[in-house]
Amino acid sequence: MIVDGAGLRLTECLTLRVKDIDFVRGRITVRNGKGGKDRVTMLPQSLVPALQAQMDRTRTLHRLDIEQEFGEASLPFALARKYPKAGFEWGWQYIFPSSKRSVDPYTGKTKRHHVFEDTMQRAVKQAIRSAGITKPASCHKSGR
Repeated sequence: MIVDGAGLRLTECLTLRVKDIDFVRGRITVRNGKGGKDRVTMLPQSLVPALQAQMDRTRTLHRLDIEQEFGEASLPFALARKYPKAGFEWGWQYIFPSSKRSVDPYTGKTKRHHVFEDTMQRAVKQAIRSAGITKPASCHKSGR
């Protein structure tokens, strides 16, 4: 998930949206990063195939949600009021969506949020154990 060269924190990675990835220019736009600021970082070429595969899985999930009359992502700030249908657009979907839908406490609407940090940390920890890796490794350490 967090890869050498991209410079992303775990939360920044998990909250990426489709529109934040620019495959042509090889850039990732991090929104509301540390200090509440946006920034642009590089997209390592080695990540592109895996990221595209993840986005294909996300698109399939989004289409299923739309068919079931869901599929709206939460939008930042006042954008949801200004553009009421934008949350259904592909570009606003999280690249790493949660496996389950949940009720947005602000709107009362059922939506699919992004994977949460603790969920990812538990999954990585379990994968490390299952793989029999003995070197220190986590979402923040590569174990090299």
